[in-house]
Amino acid sequence: MTTRREFLQKSAMGFGTLALSGVMEQELLGAPNPLYPKVPHFAPRAKHVIFLYMDGGVSQVDSFDPKPQLAKEHGQAPKFAVDATVFNNNGNLLKSPWAFNRYGASGLPISDLFPHIGSCADDLCVMRSMTAFSPNHPNANYALHSGHVLSGRPSMGAWVSYGLGTLSQNLPSYVVIHGGQVPAGGLQNFGNGFLTANHQGSIFLNDHPVLQNTSPLEATADMQRQKLAFLHDMDGSLEARLSHAEAIESAIQNYELAARMQMEVPDVTDISKESKATQQLYGLDAPYENTRSYAAQCLMARRLVERGVRFVELTINPGNGDRWDQHSNLVDGHQKNAAAVDQPIAGLIKDLKSRGLLDDTLLVFSGEFGRTP
Repeated sequence: MTTRREFLQKSAMGFGTLALSGVMEQELLGAPNPLYPKVPHFAPRAKHVIFLYMDGGVSQVDSFDPKPQLAKEHGQAPKFAVDATVFNNNGNLLKSPWAFNRYGASGLPISDLFPHIGSCADDLCVMRSMTAFSPNHPNANYALHSGHVLSGRPSMGAWVSYGLGTLSQNLPSYVVIHGGQVPAGGLQNFGNGFLTANHQGSIFLNDHPVLQNTSPLEATADMQRQKLAFLHDMDGSLEARLSHAEAIESAIQNYELAARMQMEVPDVTDISKESKATQQLYGLDAPYENTRSYAAQCLMARRLVERGVRFVELTINPGNGDRWDQHSNLVDGHQKNAAAVDQPIAGLIKDLKSRGLLDDTLLVFSGEFGRTP
């Protein structure tokens, strides 16, 4: 009988052999980019992820999870325990201020906050079984992004990048379209953790320029390619002298990717090239400024996915005065936040579907937690 210790020792030796064979294969093939597309154990149905991150915690009972019993007990004291060390001024139960309507052939109940998303009901899968690990925003954000309440672990986007690689050699495999407000917990929500640095989220601004220093200094693309090839040879010599140090390899790969992005990013982020009908679908002509801002993010996300980016995460715009974190003034805050994202998200779903991209693109709409009823 094999003991637990023997099993782990044999497993570790096996993993080491696999790793060694991978290194030898890379040396024989000329050390290809580690972000090249990888062949997983099972063919994934989804090839891309667009994570619509609702920072602050959109209320589940006011959006996609109606609670009829909550309406019956409105105004009563809660019958469940609430941790007084976190919230020491607890109120009574509050029913949803919004009505729910059934949408689509599925009859999916969605609140009045999201009429545009409601028109996409039959393309949605609502999960009502999720729970939160922590009532604190930073720890809950870490749990949402990495599965751990403490920082330092690889984020979802980093794992997708590590597991699948990228379909584009001129763009990162993991992009965060930054709406302007850093979430609680900071940029570690988009970090690579113990994975190499080329798997961390690359921050694109929802503004102009999207990235700094993306305009090449060379007069022609051919001159830039020659310069990049020369730098690659120089970096390779340094890397060899340092015995292929992992940190050096990652730095070289990131710098080379940055150079290639100079040619790709200005074009892929230029949403003015989209048709007027497409821009209207997303809400780029909406009267509300924050709708237009989030519409630009959603449209940019679709363009990035089309170019082969594996994981795109969108953060919300701070122009509403708050995230989805309404400890008070729930109605005004949630109405403004919903107005900013409702039409753009519905437009993104419909646009992806019309282009055949929804078949292999997973859209995730989630905050770090909801609200206590």
